[in-house]
Amino acid sequence: MHPYGVRDVEKLLRLPRSTIRSLIAAGFISPARGPRGSLRFSFQDMIVLRTAQTLAEAKVPPRRITRSLKELRQQLPEAMPLSGLSIGAVGEHVVVRDGSGQRHADSGQYLLAFEGDPQTGDLRVIERRPAAARPQDETADVQDWLDQAAALEAEDVDGSVALYRKAIEADPECFEAQVNLGRLLHEAGRLAEAEAVYRDALRRWDADPLLSYNLGVLLEDRGRLAEAAACYEAALRADPELADAYYNLALLCRKLDRPRDAIRHMSQYRRLLGAEREPG
Repeated sequence: MHPYGVRDVEKLLRLPRSTIRSLIAAGFISPARGPRGSLRFSFQDMIVLRTAQTLAEAKVPPRRITRSLKELRQQLPEAMPLSGLSIGAVGEHVVVRDGSGQRHADSGQYLLAFEGDPQTGDLRVIERRPAAARPQDETADVQDWLDQAAALEAEDVDGSVALYRKAIEADPECFEAQVNLGRLLHEAGRLAEAEAVYRDALRRWDADPLLSYNLGVLLEDRGRLAEAAACYEAALRADPELADAYYNLALLCRKLDRPRDAIRHMSQYRRLLGAEREPG
């Protein structure tokens, strides 16, 4: 079963499209092809993608990463165990814990916990660093507020907004809270508030393509087309393979009477779309 698309990987794992492509090119995963040639990722692919990125950030040698990930794929279940699954990088090794009493890393280890039901497309990733990085009770509180905020989004926007703001106040480095808060305010029509959230986040993560792209969509909805175009261009400087940004920018350039730019950006969009359809 391959229930996840490229957008799902970007959203759930917070991996830019360029990183996803580089990990595929390195041979860490071989995603399937869905309708119209789109890339489709399995539950195992999702875990391998995030683990590869984590090991690379930990400066683990590439050969060790390749060997570890081959071993990891052999250990992964076809579906999510009910008890959840944790993938840990201990030194230059990968450790799997599925709640059945296997080894549990408790210090100096980077843990990735995947919770949910892959059969329904529900997957949540929790990243836990060593306790020294932040008091454990504070970390737990922030994650709890994020969970509660996500659960309230559909029925209590104000309550969800308050919880996201609480998480940000406790942990200004919580990227997930910033992105979710901006998106929720945008969807609720609270555009000025959403813009303030995105701009504050961009002061902290000035080169993040997702934040720049989201702000571009917001500014376009506010009728500030030139500013929106600048945001899409910033997103593309950070991630030149962000196809949706090329598409939006192409349409925007038509409105701004920039026909040559519109043609150029649409050509880039079609090139990337074609690359996704090429056989893997």
